[in-house]
Amino acid sequence: MKKPEGCPKITVLICALNEAKSLPYVLPKIPDWVDEILLVNGHSVDETVEITKKINPDIRILCQPGHGKANALEYGVKQATGEIIVTLDADGETDPSDISRFIEPILNGYDLAKGSRLIKGQRHGKSLYRWFGNKVLASTCNLLYNTRFTDVCSGYNAFRKAGFLKLGLTYNMKEAGCSMDQQMIVRAKKAGMKIKEIPHTSYGRIAGVSAIDGFTQATKQGFTIWFTIIKERFNG
Repeated sequence: MKKPEGCPKITVLICALNEAKSLPYVLPKIPDWVDEILLVNGHSVDETVEITKKINPDIRILCQPGHGKANALEYGVKQATGEIIVTLDADGETDPSDISRFIEPILNGYDLAKGSRLIKGQRHGKSLYRWFGNKVLASTCNLLYNTRFTDVCSGYNAFRKAGFLKLGLTYNMKEAGCSMDQQMIVRAKKAGMKIKEIPHTSYGRIAGVSAIDGFTQATKQGFTIWFTIIKERFNG
């Protein structure tokens, strides 16, 4: 696929922490018509930066100033030069060839194209307890915000930079900012923005270990996200 005619500049934003083994599978699949690839390095101690430079010397690499995914995401969006930003996981769970499917709704008037691994017919590549937890979180969001989301935990999203910055997203460093994706979704809904859910396949992590592997860590993160969804409903 070619870049849509008249499409503004596009940045693919990747937040990476110790993903040297996964990036060789991810980076080459990003369409060559993408204007900017921005990788925010989360203080990796492996060869994440070296591998990235070797695969594609044109990739812009920044070191995040703080810690946690939310800090990396916020910093990356502010530093991106694209008008449209697509966030992509560095671990290989998501397919970069789906990028065009996320951009299309933005060009057609939507403010946020959010990914879903749980729309009927899609693989989710997750453990049963994480799949169930996502269902609970999506149901909570739907009940409180009158939405019909199937997945509120996918990191695959597309949006206009200006719209993201208007949401005034925040994060708690003690919580590693794990709930910023959900805060973005519910604040966008409260602001009256148009949101479209985009089905995408999740293959599961290619290599390495997730920061939320294990029942205890997943449960802790789940409660943080659940609390964020509820708190945002009654704020402002």
